[in-house]
Amino acid sequence: MTGKVVLVGAGPGDPGLLTLRGRDWLASADVVLYDALVDTRVLVLAGETAELRLVGRRHGLEVCSQAEVNEMMIGYALDGRVVVRLKGGDPFLFGRGGEEVEACRLAGVDCEVIPGVSSALAVPALAGIPLTHRDYASSVTILTGRSGKGREGREPDWAALAASGSTMVWLMGMLKADYIVEQLLAAGMAAATPAAAVVRGSTAAQASVLCSLEELPGRLRSSDLRPPGVLVIGEVVKLGSEGGSWEKRPLFGRRIVVTRAAKQAASFCSRLEQLGAEAVEYPVIETQPISEGPDIDRLLPLLSSFDLLVLTSVNGVNCFFDLLAAANTDLRELAGVDIAAIGPATAAAIEARGLRVAFQPQRYRAEELADALGDVAGKRVLIARAELAREVLPDTLAERSAVVEILPVYRSVIPRATGRFEELGEVDMVTFASPSALQHFDELNDGRASELLAGKAVAVIGPVTAEALVNKGITPDVLPDEWTTAGMAVAIESYFANQQGLP
Repeated sequence: MTGKVVLVGAGPGDPGLLTLRGRDWLASADVVLYDALVDTRVLVLAGETAELRLVGRRHGLEVCSQAEVNEMMIGYALDGRVVVRLKGGDPFLFGRGGEEVEACRLAGVDCEVIPGVSSALAVPALAGIPLTHRDYASSVTILTGRSGKGREGREPDWAALAASGSTMVWLMGMLKADYIVEQLLAAGMAAATPAAAVVRGSTAAQASVLCSLEELPGRLRSSDLRPPGVLVIGEVVKLGSEGGSWEKRPLFGRRIVVTRAAKQAASFCSRLEQLGAEAVEYPVIETQPISEGPDIDRLLPLLSSFDLLVLTSVNGVNCFFDLLAAANTDLRELAGVDIAAIGPATAAAIEARGLRVAFQPQRYRAEELADALGDVAGKRVLIARAELAREVLPDTLAERSAVVEILPVYRSVIPRATGRFEELGEVDMVTFASPSALQHFDELNDGRASELLAGKAVAVIGPVTAEALVNKGITPDVLPDEWTTAGMAVAIESYFANQQGLP
């Protein structure tokens, strides 16, 4: 693909409000030039080889001038690279997107614009404030608290604004709230006109106040609300409620650390975020497939000779079948082999391969599977699993006269890029989905797991992981009845609901 520039609106903050088209361009970008207000979780959607560069400004602190940004965009594009200029909100609403498109056109660089969800529209909505309503306002006026180039000394028509009856939405107006209110009151707007301020909209730190226009500056100071934020002035504000539905979600404002492998964390993080939490990814495990070794050479040719294949995790399923594909082993070798799985996610991963699960225990652990298999005397059992794992299942089956073979198909290693836990800042809870995750957490932090987790709530996925924590002197606060990430999310919600009810 020849070089081009794509202006992408990142939305108001929450990565879920990025458009699908914007996501697709991020995934294919060679270079991403992003603003300071873009949530870092959006940057994760960029391709692994993409160059990421911060070029934006925040509260007057400028990383690059607009001229430097234009020069970078055009330079990369002329070099044949796909450049995503990632901008907060919508590129064309007080985002200098028009200037950047103009610069590209003058340089003969192909430029495309992907609209974004503007904070002017999204943030009031998340605070429960409709910008229009048949009974209160039929128009919306969006204004900026900053003067643009060549606009020094130019003022809005305050009298027209005050008399318009239009809902006013002020972006970049938090630091000028006193002046804005002063001018509107002087122009004749009623002091009792409803007004609101919503800061850090669509994030887990969103906060809001609803009051009268006259009270707004004082409420901002007493509540210590600071930029970035949106001011809304007009009769429609009375339809909102302080906090709105966004801030009333059960886990709102909670920072919960997810220690699962990066590729497996997404669905669990999504569940937590839907409940209002800020899910902080801290991957302490990385799955490394095992593609060769004496056990593989010996056991793969014997697949059809086994009576039972046991798969204990989604990682085991994926690595086992990828191994078969790499070795050109026909799946029909498993035609006469029963398959057993531990956990619904493991079973679903097997069935996604077009195979049926014959045995699955009601409780998702090795001990229950051994009982579910019944009489295994004389049966040949192949267990495809991690290189290092609990020996409960193979030992129990061997004690019951089964012929057991272990096929290591992956190993769990510590990701190189993961830093120290203390770098995450304040958190409310840490979650662990396996004993290996706890072990790696401990190793990453110089054996200080007990010290670092003291005073923090800890959630585990099941009793085996709970036992590993207890052995380190840590008592888990959350152990779900259903030993899945979905069950853990429900249990976490219940835990914090009970905490709020404590005196």
